[in-house]
Amino acid sequence: MAAGADLSPTFTMLDGAYRSKENVSSIDSEDPGTLEGLKEMKVGKPPRLLPVIRHCEFGIRNPSGLTSPSDDQTKFLPVFRSGSYSEIGPKQCMEDEHIQIDNLIDHFGAAVNFPSPGAFYGVFDGHGGIDAASFVRKNILKFIIEDTHFPASVDKAIRSAFVKIDHAFADDCHLDRSSGTTALTALIFGRTMLIANAGDCRAVLGKRGRAVELSRDHKPNCYTERLRIEKLGGTIFDGYLNGQLSVARAIGDWHMKGSKGSNCPLSAEPELQGLTLTEEDEFLIMGCDGLWDVMSSQCAVTIVRKELMLHNDPERCSKELVREALNRNSCDNLTVVVICFSTDPPPRIDIPKTRVRKSISLEGLHLLKGALDSDI
Repeated sequence: MAAGADLSPTFTMLDGAYRSKENVSSIDSEDPGTLEGLKEMKVGKPPRLLPVIRHCEFGIRNPSGLTSPSDDQTKFLPVFRSGSYSEIGPKQCMEDEHIQIDNLIDHFGAAVNFPSPGAFYGVFDGHGGIDAASFVRKNILKFIIEDTHFPASVDKAIRSAFVKIDHAFADDCHLDRSSGTTALTALIFGRTMLIANAGDCRAVLGKRGRAVELSRDHKPNCYTERLRIEKLGGTIFDGYLNGQLSVARAIGDWHMKGSKGSNCPLSAEPELQGLTLTEEDEFLIMGCDGLWDVMSSQCAVTIVRKELMLHNDPERCSKELVREALNRNSCDNLTVVVICFSTDPPPRIDIPKTRVRKSISLEGLHLLKGALDSDI
């Protein structure tokens, strides 16, 4: 990366796939589906009435780049603070890794000229050993900022970094190249956030009590993944890629891949999702599949929002999600990172009183009276 490069002009507000104030857009071009009928949430409406926005339904866009939104759009500037929690769960060994950097300038010092504020987060769910997850955690940010596309084209730099780190892991003779890991990262500059995902970890945005999924679980049975796998000669047995792996994308697992550069059903290339943060965006949840196997995205957002309103501590929120997942008998390692975009707790959402009259039929009234009279 060129010394003293100014990143600010390179980030543009991504073209929203919904053409709404959600400000969410996809950078990938695999899924031809579009999301229709998405309505803007109004403060005061109960979160339970609002549907979860699922990534698999996102409209696909291919923006040329990212730039900072103009000052006349909004004066909102996020403040990043995060907390994390991990548990081994019922497994014999812990194979999850994660990273959380709330301030990239403090992390790198004066050596790198990042726009402020800037942050980076990642969750890496390893399998077949810890080597791949540990290697990616230690090196992924370095591969991103040292890529030749950075900072002129950050999305290309991230995509390139995932593939290059996969190759670098294969070349390290001191590591078990048959181990593998999924990878989910969030890179934020100012109000622009880029989510990159390869595997079945998931990123979920809490937007005034509503869950907005910013990544797609790359399971072999997912429609677009199945098409890609079969096109490249792969097979799916009982939900497993080539009968061996329960994810369709991962870094490592070189016993399942051909030579470097070859087209393989098991891909390390991530899907990217970009959005421009607004005041309605309260927090981001990043978790491994051990959480999402037993909990919906909306349930997780509801728990975190309730906890933040009580104590405003993202680390305690992460711990509560892990505790709840264990109570629901999650059978995997558990890692959760919660990132807040404000120093204040989420505001209360007032539920308007309904004006709908509720009535009971005469038959129903008689049944109720009979039940009360008989002390049932």
